[in-house]
Amino acid sequence: MVRDSVLVSAGTGTPVTFVTASDGALTLENIVVTGVRVNPIDVSSVESVTILSADQLSKIPVLRDLTSAALLAPGAVRGDFAFADGKLPSFGGSSVAENQYYVNGFNVTNSFRGLNFSKIPFEAIAEQQVKTGGYGAEFGRSLGGVVSQTTKRGTNEFQSGSSIYWTPGSLRAKTRNAIYSNPLEPSSLGTVRSINAEEETGEWTANVWASGALVKDKLFAFALIGYSEHDEDRWGNVTQANNTNDKTERPSWLVKLDWHINDANSFELTGFSDQEETTSKVYLNTLGAANRLGLIGTQYEENGGTNVVGKYTSYITDSFTVSALYGYGEYSRGLHLTTADGRRVAYSGDLNTPASGCPVIVDARAADRRAATGTYASTCNITATFPNLGNIEREDARDERNQLRIDAEWELGAHLLRFGYDLDDFESVAGESIEGGRQWRYSTATIGGVRRDTVREQIINQGATVEVKQRAFYIEDNWNITENFLLSAGLRWDSFENLNGQGETYVEIDNQFGPRLGFSWDVKGDSSMKVYGNAGRYALPLTASVAIRGASASLFTREDYFFTGVDPVTGAPLGLVSRNNFRYVNGEFGEPKNAQTIASKNLDPMYQDEFILGVQMRITNHQNIGARAIYRELKAAIDDNCDYTAILTTEGFTLDEEEGVWFDANGRAADLPNAGFPFCRMFNPGEDAIFLTDLYGDGTLKQTTVDGDLLSPKARRTYKALELFWDGNWDRTFMQATYTLAYSKGNTEGGVKSDIGQDDTNVTQDFDYKELAVDSYGYLPNDRRHSLKLFGSYSFTDEVAVGTNLLVQSGRPKNCLGVLYPYHGDIHPYGSSFFRCGTTLAGGQAGPSEPRPRGTAGRLPWTYQVDLSVAYTPTWAEGLTAKMDVFNVFNKQEAIAVDDRAEDGATGAPVSTYLVPRAFQSPREFQFSLVYHF
Repeated sequence: MVRDSVLVSAGTGTPVTFVTASDGALTLENIVVTGVRVNPIDVSSVESVTILSADQLSKIPVLRDLTSAALLAPGAVRGDFAFADGKLPSFGGSSVAENQYYVNGFNVTNSFRGLNFSKIPFEAIAEQQVKTGGYGAEFGRSLGGVVSQTTKRGTNEFQSGSSIYWTPGSLRAKTRNAIYSNPLEPSSLGTVRSINAEEETGEWTANVWASGALVKDKLFAFALIGYSEHDEDRWGNVTQANNTNDKTERPSWLVKLDWHINDANSFELTGFSDQEETTSKVYLNTLGAANRLGLIGTQYEENGGTNVVGKYTSYITDSFTVSALYGYGEYSRGLHLTTADGRRVAYSGDLNTPASGCPVIVDARAADRRAATGTYASTCNITATFPNLGNIEREDARDERNQLRIDAEWELGAHLLRFGYDLDDFESVAGESIEGGRQWRYSTATIGGVRRDTVREQIINQGATVEVKQRAFYIEDNWNITENFLLSAGLRWDSFENLNGQGETYVEIDNQFGPRLGFSWDVKGDSSMKVYGNAGRYALPLTASVAIRGASASLFTREDYFFTGVDPVTGAPLGLVSRNNFRYVNGEFGEPKNAQTIASKNLDPMYQDEFILGVQMRITNHQNIGARAIYRELKAAIDDNCDYTAILTTEGFTLDEEEGVWFDANGRAADLPNAGFPFCRMFNPGEDAIFLTDLYGDGTLKQTTVDGDLLSPKARRTYKALELFWDGNWDRTFMQATYTLAYSKGNTEGGVKSDIGQDDTNVTQDFDYKELAVDSYGYLPNDRRHSLKLFGSYSFTDEVAVGTNLLVQSGRPKNCLGVLYPYHGDIHPYGSSFFRCGTTLAGGQAGPSEPRPRGTAGRLPWTYQVDLSVAYTPTWAEGLTAKMDVFNVFNKQEAIAVDDRAEDGATGAPVSTYLVPRAFQSPREFQFSLVYHF
């Protein structure tokens, strides 16, 4: 018996009938499924989704990671290189911290900052779906996109294989050096800033896998083990006295078991590990030279961990199905160091026991003082350069997720009801300290009419175990109103609870309502033309990282000293004499913070509304075209505000400019911040806020309702896009092409801030002070006006095939960030963070600032990249495929990110680093692979 034209969609069951009511019972000895690769118009879906199978991914030149594959989708752009080295996607104008990632239905998003996820071996991917909009009520906690991967699984037929992939560093083109580019600083203009051309990198990966039936027709297995090694030399910029050699080792494994218990029940188990360790050897070098002197020490950093997911499915009746999924995931972020002589350097997370090792040294003295004594520096500090900047993550830093979800599907005539419950608990152990326990910052001051060198000691310690508890309930009805018209209506309720290091709830949001409404119209009734659309509201919770410093105990102190000498090895001052000005900074007294005072009592989650209207049609038997219009609008954001001015003025206080003290109407001075209370508070920018505050430091909490206009303007972000797409499938060819015209505009990027590479999700500096938001409205960092993507493959013969991947994209907006002056008679303490600059062309003392609204300093160049591949599958060696991929064939290396800070934060003078590239397109490289199936 044969049934043709059965469409099977990923993640869904497809009923196939072999008998009629009059046939009676029929026993089938076995079922054989055969199929061909097609790309049909799916009239049963209202989503905007790009689906790529393992077969398609193997035939095109694409880097072997989730993000590279996800970037093939329309509306997806690569995020800033400050976040995971550019290996995170931005979808539909959102920040890279607003996506969700799934493996076999299990949430593998790392919710500490939303900037990472657990990864399965690329060889184990059966299919990757990229949902860029219009997804149903089943999915939530995302304002960007959803990437859902399904793994390979076993069948009755035994299969096995192996593969090796090699990217030799010797064939990689040299990366462009970054050149000083600020015309207002002619002394450095055109000289080298970053020694990129000396950097080298190479990688290889090997896998072995097998699949088949452990018990025929009952128990199936797929198993893979792999190993990857990545080596890289980094030289950094000419002001660094050290360089690194990084080696990352990634032993990986994955097991997928499927047990068909009986006709009505099944169970599947997925386990995988992406644990990796990066060993970074840090060496001294001559300033400005790519030479390697003595070893300073070695950094050991762990990432990843083990995930286990079980899913039970019961087909209770022919029309009612229930499934239950439970998953556990762990992710290590621990770090420790060893000095060149073998001493261990680490931080335990105890606020009273700072990190061991050599301190961080900053010599900010006047140039003539540095010339007289030489620059003070450490020859033993390991972490002072990017990306650590002297900070050490605690050695036991880790994350754990426990997720339980129950889903049901009930077919009632023309209705397909889907409903479920999702429980997701995420716990993070985190904190950091400064290597050596402190930073010493040397400066020159005029004291009593005499210039003297002074030094400031800075200590910052953080450490806590925090939690995010997420709950959701959804219900959705897919109603075939007619044979040709589908209406999808869904409701979702999300609840979020954030707990601090004392286990106290500091943010709790219940039943955030997220309606979804979509339709699909099969215009001709033969799936050859579809008109579809949807509207929905999507919410995003606070990340766990907010609580580590903002809601839990933390310590931040400063004290100034005179000194008589400097240790030639550590760079630390000798003969200290205190200037008697010890102080706590940012309200971080080392004491637990009062959970009631962390956030506004009427806090809403970050959420946005989305509207999509599209059409898709078949133009030949092998080709489809389509278009869709997208509009997204951020309705509420969450960020922190660090200025007490709005609270104090609302309560009737006035500022004494001479003393710098706020007094109430009775002459009583405010005492803010004080022990046990936060320096910054969470709120919805632009909305009225209700804060509990200890105004006088006497332990009495006062509730204050603050007008939103006093705190900041309303958070704004819109995304408008038109997407055009085409795909074609022939016997020997498949191709997909998309063009996106997009406008991403607002005064906040979202969870993170690409302008300055700030990865403090949900607590960026955007709304710390009201002044920071002035002139901040404009085109956002992920705005790419034009994007053209084309990829596919062509088989010349059964043995030889070629693939291509083309990207043409316009550049991102540039900014001119400068100081705010005057601000209470001086430069604002946030330095070069304002959208105002351009008045200090001659340097020296800052003058009045001029507005430079966001995105008005021009744009980066267009980027063009062509990737090509050729594969050889010899008939004389069945199962063997040899392939060569060439990425960036023409070695185009345009700048894709530059330094937007134009002025010195202390003086307002132009800085030489303005417009210096922070990242380029990756240079040309080759990947060779051998894959053997048997």
